[in-house]
Amino acid sequence: MDITWLGHGSFRIAVGDQVLLIDPWFTGNPVFPEGRRDEAVAGATHVLLTHGHGDHAGDAATLGLPVAGMVELMAWLDGQGCTTTGFNKGGTIRLGNVAVTMVNAVHSSTAPDGSNAGSESGFMIEHGGRTLYFSGDTDIMADMEWMGELHRPEIGILCAGGHYTMDMARAAWAAKRYFDFKTVIPGHYRTFPLLEQSADALAAGLPGVAVLTPEVMETVSV
Repeated sequence: MDITWLGHGSFRIAVGDQVLLIDPWFTGNPVFPEGRRDEAVAGATHVLLTHGHGDHAGDAATLGLPVAGMVELMAWLDGQGCTTTGFNKGGTIRLGNVAVTMVNAVHSSTAPDGSNAGSESGFMIEHGGRTLYFSGDTDIMADMEWMGELHRPEIGILCAGGHYTMDMARAAWAAKRYFDFKTVIPGHYRTFPLLEQSADALAAGLPGVAVLTPEVMETVSV
C-alpha cells in the first residue's frame, strides 16, 4: 500500500487496483499546499467518507468521483449530483479487488449544511490478506476490542490530534490495548494550534511498532 497524507484527517491510499481518497479536504485546509489538489486527486478511483463534517466531506461533491459512505450522508450527496454507494456499519462493499467494511466510531456527524449525515464511522480496508484500519474521528471505544480480534489489521491510520478526537497518548493506549499493529500513522493533527503538533507521545507509547509521520503530500509504502 502507498499512503499519502493530505493533511488533517485526509489520506490517499493506493491499494490493489484502487486509489482511495478518504475524507479529502482541500478547500480551506490550512496545511494542504496551494496548487497541489490536482496532483492529490490524479488517478483516484473512489472517495470514502467517514462522516459528514465539512473538514471531511466538504469537497466530496467537487471531485467528480464516486463516493461511498454512510447511507444518509450519501443521500445528501446524491442531491448534489454525485454517484454514491451508501452502506452502514457491519456492511462490506467491494471496490475492484479491495474490500471495505464500515465499522463503528465515536464522534458526531452532520453535513456541512446541517442536513442529517447519519452517524460517524471508520473503515477496515482489506486486500491480499492485509488489512488497514482507518479510524475516522473517534475516541477510544470498547468496540475496538472485537474490531481488532475480528479484522486483525496490521496497519492503523489513527486520528490522534486531541480536542475533537483522541490524542496521541490515548491513541497509543488504544493501539496497544486492542490491536497488534505493525505500522501506525497518525492523522487529524498539526492542522490548527489547538491540535497536537507532534506524534512523539504516540511513538513513545508504542515501542516495537513503526510509527510513521509523513509530511503533507509525502507518500510512504507499507
